[in-house]
Amino acid sequence: MSSNTNYAFAAKLSDVQAAGCTAVHVNGHTVALFAHNDHIYAVDNRCPHMGFPLDKGTVKDGILTCYWHYARFDLESGGTFDQFADDVRAFPVEIRDDEIWIDTTPPNDLHDHYRERLAVGLERDLPLVIGKAALVLLDHDSDPVTPFRVGLEFGTRYRRAGWGQGLTILVCMMNMLPYLSGEDKPRALYKGLAAVARESSGSAPRFPIRPLTTTTTDIPTFKRWFRQFIEVRDDEGAERCLVSAIRAGADDRQLADILFAAATDHRYIQIGHVADFTNKAFEALDIAGWDLAETVLPSLVTAYANASRQEESNAWRNPIDLIAILDEAFSRLPQAVAQGQTQRGRRPSPDELIPILLGDNPSDSVEALLAALAAGASETELAASVSYAAALRIARFHTSNEFSDWDTALHTFTFANAIEQGLRRAPSIELLRGVFDAAMSVYLDRFLNIPAAPLPQPNGKAEDAATLLTELPALLNRQQQVSQAADHVAHYLFQDGQPEQLLAMLGKLLLREDRDFHTIQTIEGAFKQFTQRRGSQSGSHALIAAARYLAAHAPTVRAQEQTFTIAQRLHRGERLFEG
Repeated sequence: MSSNTNYAFAAKLSDVQAAGCTAVHVNGHTVALFAHNDHIYAVDNRCPHMGFPLDKGTVKDGILTCYWHYARFDLESGGTFDQFADDVRAFPVEIRDDEIWIDTTPPNDLHDHYRERLAVGLERDLPLVIGKAALVLLDHDSDPVTPFRVGLEFGTRYRRAGWGQGLTILVCMMNMLPYLSGEDKPRALYKGLAAVARESSGSAPRFPIRPLTTTTTDIPTFKRWFRQFIEVRDDEGAERCLVSAIRAGADDRQLADILFAAATDHRYIQIGHVADFTNKAFEALDIAGWDLAETVLPSLVTAYANASRQEESNAWRNPIDLIAILDEAFSRLPQAVAQGQTQRGRRPSPDELIPILLGDNPSDSVEALLAALAAGASETELAASVSYAAALRIARFHTSNEFSDWDTALHTFTFANAIEQGLRRAPSIELLRGVFDAAMSVYLDRFLNIPAAPLPQPNGKAEDAATLLTELPALLNRQQQVSQAADHVAHYLFQDGQPEQLLAMLGKLLLREDRDFHTIQTIEGAFKQFTQRRGSQSGSHALIAAARYLAAHAPTVRAQEQTFTIAQRLHRGERLFEG
């Protein structure tokens, strides 16, 4: 007989043998006791899938079957045969004369267990399993980096096509965590991880290419080779150059220089997705750690090699040849930058460019950008002006356009934002070309503002900021409340409402909807732009753009929110089967 004080009396042996199964309460646990094949077994009475009482199930040949969704468990170990569920906790049993005693010592491997369950959820695309794991892991140590890193490694290794929408959503969610309420942080992590699982589902793994065995550590050579291979759409050669540069010790700025140069060697490739994915990959490494660079960055290369190039696009060639305008501008870029470096301190206001960028003459836009550089505007200031112009296209998007045209404006905005963030990381003449590409895309999007939706203006009324904020959820329960949502956000800011509360609310409203890649991109990009422009009119316009885009795409069915709510209720110990 053990003297272990963690054992507690559960029931009379004779009673359990007579009943075959009974549920008892021991030290705060509801335990199902089973008499089967001359043995007594004890398991947590809550089915780990959705909480149904396991004492209502049946045992046959040592297998316990839950009667709700028919999940099956090994009665002795608690291990499940159905991965959509989970292992049920099994308690050690001791028989003391006619008494059943069970050990209720808490497991000391809860974190490891749910990290393993997260891996299972990713492998089998099980959103409920992912949601439960996200809740426990954030509860356990409050550090979202661990599950984020698991998702990042999984997505880059187990999707043959490499980096895609799923990983981008995951990084967007991580970037938004500081703005969200405590209860929404695990919801955001769940959304990102579930997106990775869904996009990787059914895909072959990605087999990495090994680095060169050469002792060459000349990073400029690897950069030159990488661009040559991408030029001829050779993803394998390019990947070997990139991974060799990483192994040779290239730092984050050098790697950004290599990738962003190739991303802007052609015009607005893959309508901006390549630049945005690249920026998100670098942000992911900032969060998860640069020891993953050799796993993460090569996953981008296939998209580079396969990307569409706007030199091949009619809209960029006719009726005005934008490519010719850009090529001529690029020949003048080095001189404009060099001249501007002598003018710093006397530079013009970057926002002076906005009316020109939103105009209908692409040559004027290019000349204004070159003049601003020569007058002392920095690369990032120039990029920020174009990002703002792109945000205004969304803020002034008129609903007389086709619904799909929201995405046209969105692509320009996310591309401009990615180029801006890239220039903040590793400025270069090559990447500066992306600012001009973005300006041309802003020009091409001018029809989205014909007519232009008016930007909300102060109306002189004293409105309660808190009321405006609390009205937003109900407003977005109805379709196409685009102008109304923009008005609420604008007037909240006009009334000196707390920006932190507004950001948290917009994040909450985004997260309750089913995943939409472009909506997530818009909100995350707007949050970034607002943070950089906090206290300015342009910052407010970024959030107005976000509100309009979100309202245009809400409400959805909210099926993913229903799944997370189930995980949340189970995490709190609620009895779902009772309603």
